[in-house]
Amino acid sequence: MKTSIILALTLSLGATGLTAQNETGKDYYVSQNMGKGRLGSKEQPAKDLAAISGFLKAGDRVHIAAGEYVSKTKRGTDIIEVPVSIYGGYNDDFSQRDPWGKYKTVLTGTNDYATSETTERLAIFTDKKFRNWKGTIVVDGLIVNNGPRNRYATDKRQLLLRNANPGSGQGPTPARPGIKVRVGAETMVEVRNCVIINSGSSQGVLEVQLGRDGKGVIENNLIVNNTGEGIYCQTNFHNEQGSPEFLVRNNTILFSWTYDGVATRGGSSLMMDTYTKVTAENNIFGFGDMGGVNNIKKCKSLVLTGNLFFGHKKFDYREFRSDFPLEELEDYAEFLDPHSAGNASKMVKLPVNESWAKLYFGRVQISREEIDASVTVSNSGANQLRSILGLPLQGSTVSKDVDIWLHEMDLADGIKLGMQQYEGKGCKKPSVK
Repeated sequence: MKTSIILALTLSLGATGLTAQNETGKDYYVSQNMGKGRLGSKEQPAKDLAAISGFLKAGDRVHIAAGEYVSKTKRGTDIIEVPVSIYGGYNDDFSQRDPWGKYKTVLTGTNDYATSETTERLAIFTDKKFRNWKGTIVVDGLIVNNGPRNRYATDKRQLLLRNANPGSGQGPTPARPGIKVRVGAETMVEVRNCVIINSGSSQGVLEVQLGRDGKGVIENNLIVNNTGEGIYCQTNFHNEQGSPEFLVRNNTILFSWTYDGVATRGGSSLMMDTYTKVTAENNIFGFGDMGGVNNIKKCKSLVLTGNLFFGHKKFDYREFRSDFPLEELEDYAEFLDPHSAGNASKMVKLPVNESWAKLYFGRVQISREEIDASVTVSNSGANQLRSILGLPLQGSTVSKDVDIWLHEMDLADGIKLGMQQYEGKGCKKPSVK
């Protein structure tokens, strides 16, 4: 059954997935350097995606040239409620593409309390207005850098702050995904050749949420230095019959941090909902503060094939209340499909910036157990009364350091980590026309 899923998805997408699927739509063009007005043609492109978003129709395609885009009034977010495809990485006349090289399309923002927003940097939500749209949405060749959107404790940009400070004019760190696509029934979604870096997400960094009989392909993406779950395969259809199918292939997910300072959630590479069918093959899952694949929601149709795991602190694979090292994965994991095979753990030499790496490996991560152990209970009159009444006693203020580490990674250093595969696994520099 799993092989048929992969073949069906591959055949429907073509060999490279670079050809737009919805040929009836209109093409729009955006260029930060050459854009002006709202016409959005190749000859007269718009300056930002927000300038043309109100004109977009179902099946349209948007092509975005190189540049740093912060959206309208520097709000740092684009929410689109029409099923469209978005392609980045072009030069200014749209004759060439090189998304991770010469022509980077970078979606970013600011951390201004008055203007910036904390929603997804890019979201395509079609499940309300286009609930049964039988087309394909493509997101290809975009780079999301949330570093400028985050609020840091100091100018060193090492510790995240989750709350806003109106007095200093700083907004909160956005906790939403860098990219999220949420669709209705029978819609296909492709996300490929994208980079997401420095995102303070609370759940998925890249989230794709499909409806009944939906199909999703998440391929050749680099997700590095983020809190939360690297890739989160979601469904808004909760039934085994018609569960959406995902193919997660050749992605590199590195340095996934926990969302909060006491390591209670987040910090893994891949997560999936219960009623999904997920095949994950040839991915790199590395350096999770928690682990590699988090199947705590008990997805019963999960195939893991040929993936490379390394550097995780808690687990390689998790099911509900059980954590598995890689060597026990295929023998004892209850919800893992028996066709799973070829997963490995090897030492990989990554081209990580030395000063960044020293901070990463030198940080102190506090567990919930340590937090609880640091709380002392006084013998006050109030606590004596609570004890008599059988109520919980009141403890002291937590004294442990609960800093949220996510020291900013330079974009160029991050992209360097995804330019080539390791042991034949993970993403590589996109080869596009």
